[in-house]
Amino acid sequence: MSNTAAPTDPPTFFEKVGGAPFFEELVRKFYEGVSADPVLRPMYPEADLEPAARRLTMFLTQYWGGPGTYSQERGHPRLRMRHSPYRIDEDARDRWLTHMRAAVDAADLSVADRTVLWDYMERAAHSLLNSFDDSVRRIPGGVTDVRAW
Repeated sequence: MSNTAAPTDPPTFFEKVGGAPFFEELVRKFYEGVSADPVLRPMYPEADLEPAARRLTMFLTQYWGGPGTYSQERGHPRLRMRHSPYRIDEDARDRWLTHMRAAVDAADLSVADRTVLWDYMERAAHSLLNSFDDSVRRIPGGVTDVRAW
């Protein structure tokens, strides 16, 4: 009989940063900024931001390796579809990033973990940019179209 322990899987990012309490605090801090933001606050239809905070907490928890509660309750994330009714232009994106940056910077994270988390937040924010306006848009290749593409 060997005294060596069976190898264990490395901790998920979720476990590494402190699990659900970490993401709950990150989201709480983020929504402190959103609640007073004149551009972002109107995008949240509920009078109370708690439902939105719960959804974001569940999503981030699941994305980073925690329980799959988000998908159990809401199905596939479909983030672009869920955000498409809202006008997410560069100003809204940048405001979102400003409030998320404040939340990430307030978190007790190693430099490496902060970098991993922030890189994701930036990619997520840029992927949801939809800048739907009524102007003519130029599609790569020179074709013009009045629809959002």
